[in-house]
Amino acid sequence: MRRWATDTFYASLAYVVASYLTFEVLMPLQNVFFPEYPSRASLLFLPHGVRVLSAWLLGWRAIFALLPGVFLVFAFLGGSDVFLPSRLIAMVIAVTTVPAVFYLFKWAGWDLFPRPDRKPCWSCVMGVGIVTSFLVSGLTNLAFGSARVEYVAFLIGDISGLFFLMLGLYFAFRFADRRR
Repeated sequence: MRRWATDTFYASLAYVVASYLTFEVLMPLQNVFFPEYPSRASLLFLPHGVRVLSAWLLGWRAIFALLPGVFLVFAFLGGSDVFLPSRLIAMVIAVTTVPAVFYLFKWAGWDLFPRPDRKPCWSCVMGVGIVTSFLVSGLTNLAFGSARVEYVAFLIGDISGLFFLMLGLYFAFRFADRRR
């Protein structure tokens, strides 16, 4: 039980922090550099990276670990609209799609979950993130009834967010290793 609470705290915290950086730091910069861009979606959506890495590390537990953070972010962005059916469906899509794809790959014979006896396949994790980005973007657009431009924006944001989050973690871990 304690492990679930710890996983939930850290996964949801990471999701909230990534969302804060996306919406309060990156989006204002995006609006400065691309003022004519018609979409309200982020072109660098870091929370997708948190979803992918959480699902890779936690498996199905990522659903429950991310749900509080996802709910808080949706509530912050949408206020009382967080309880609209489209928003609730989007939350379910956000927390279930990535673990489902990891388990589908495992079922098909391609187990990508971390194990102590092998090195992580980072390009494989990135590949799952790209596949899930297509799914999450499409399903979320269906839930919201958004225009096609939104789908493309979600897709770009998810993939670039995952890439830059993984790149940032790579350099942070290298820096930490050198400090030791």
